[in-house]
Amino acid sequence: MSMASVSMDQERRVRLLYHFSRIQQPLIELSWSEYVHHLERMFQRHRAESLSLNRFIDSLFPIDALVAMGCLSNQARAWEVLFSAHIGRADRLFVDALRQRAARLLPGNEEQQETAVQDFWGHLLVPPVADRMPILHRYDGMRPLIPWLIRVFQNRIISQLRSPHHRVESLSEDDLLLDTQPRSPNLTRWQEAFREAAQSWLHVLPDRSLVILGLRWRYRLSQREIANLFHVHEGTISRQIAQLRDQFLATIKEHLESAGWFGEDVQPFILQEMQSVLLDEPKLSANHLSKLLQHQPLDMLHHES
Repeated sequence: MSMASVSMDQERRVRLLYHFSRIQQPLIELSWSEYVHHLERMFQRHRAESLSLNRFIDSLFPIDALVAMGCLSNQARAWEVLFSAHIGRADRLFVDALRQRAARLLPGNEEQQETAVQDFWGHLLVPPVADRMPILHRYDGMRPLIPWLIRVFQNRIISQLRSPHHRVESLSEDDLLLDTQPRSPNLTRWQEAFREAAQSWLHVLPDRSLVILGLRWRYRLSQREIANLFHVHEGTISRQIAQLRDQFLATIKEHLESAGWFGEDVQPFILQEMQSVLLDEPKLSANHLSKLLQHQPLDMLHHES
């Protein structure tokens, strides 16, 4: 995108976004040229998808985009907005939400939890390694900023939890960032319906299924690693994972379609939303899984071998 090549209508719409955002956050003093520079950079992140400029403009979260731009331009007010942001029904501060995620993924190690949070703040503008892009540079404006940052944060921790002793590539910080669908006025309704159905499904799963689900899809162990842990053939784990996935997709699809799902294919939406449920589910916490493993570490897997 270049302002020299856009139509008059597109330029008018971009200017409206700029002025609307500045009215909402007047203390973030971003010039028109700076705004256009950052907006072009965000749009270019989708060049491989052949995303049209009109669709990009329609899908943009303008206030969140302005805050991210302001932080990248070292605007003190933008950082204040980010630090003081609230999230969720409990109206928690953003930094408290990060600490809660760290506590779930790194239970019992407060020093490691706080280090993870502090490192994350440091890498918002400075990449952890020279050939990587700073976190805020990867924000595309098409998703709410705070939930996106929390997702990146938890993905970073999951990646770091990968054992260096295994020859398995660490997860990319974008691996689980599947929520790239343009926003829709009906999306919240379906997200709530999905979460209700997914949690109901999780609560009736037997212990052996919860263990496999937690190790594979929440803590990202490979099938081979899980098989080695329980001293069973990798094919046994593979079959059980496939059965779980098919059962889950069928159950959630039936629930959403009975509620009037209007999309052509519900499966991408299901896979897109599942990660947040897995990371929030107490039954899949490290403490709960440890208790399950202590009670019957081998029998629960041999039961379905």
